[in-house]
Amino acid sequence: MFLSKLKIDVTSREFRRDFADVHQMHRTVMAAFPQVDDEQPPRQKHGVLWRLDPSQQGYLLYVQSRVEPDWSGLPEHYLTEPHQVRDLQPLFDAITGGRRFAFRLVANPTRAVKRDEKQQSARAEQGKRDQPRRVVHRTPEAQIDWMIRQGERNGFVIPAGRNGRPDVASSPAFRMQGKTNLGHEAQKVAIDHVRYDGHLIVTDPGLFASAVRDGIGRGKAYGCGLLSLAPAQR
Repeated sequence: MFLSKLKIDVTSREFRRDFADVHQMHRTVMAAFPQVDDEQPPRQKHGVLWRLDPSQQGYLLYVQSRVEPDWSGLPEHYLTEPHQVRDLQPLFDAITGGRRFAFRLVANPTRAVKRDEKQQSARAEQGKRDQPRRVVHRTPEAQIDWMIRQGERNGFVIPAGRNGRPDVASSPAFRMQGKTNLGHEAQKVAIDHVRYDGHLIVTDPGLFASAVRDGIGRGKAYGCGLLSLAPAQR
């Protein structure tokens, strides 16, 4: 596994285009990876996860992948300095039961809501399947509860902090929007990013390593799911 760090030039016209359209941002990221011949989408084949973090100078783009990317095709002046790529194997070697990490995650915490009869009828007339719609958790309490549930599924727990509450804070990051072509129709997509910063303790090393490798939650093609780890802060 590899992790790329790219310092974005926010004056770049190409970056402003990407930031305005999350699908274009996805395409720019995926252009650094080889095309695939099988039916599996390239992002899944190469295990690509990405995240934009605000910085004092603008944004840092982090990209995690199973194969080493080639960033030479980025538009000129897209970055303010050369990219950095490091091997993540030492991180995976450090994942053991009971290990405590500081972490950051940008996610799209949602819940399924059943559609009412009018919405169901409208979708049926359009020939669409009746699937629950996804609603974003808006309150910090619901967002943190979502994170705790992710831990139960992915081999970690959120410990209690000094105040006795879960040692994690959630904060709205930003919304990324774009359009996708499904069939002959262009449909708008909006992804609400929520940033989590806190500490976790590994309970199942195998499950947890898979979560780090494959990402957490929905919206992985749209800048969500990348779990970054660092030594725990005491």
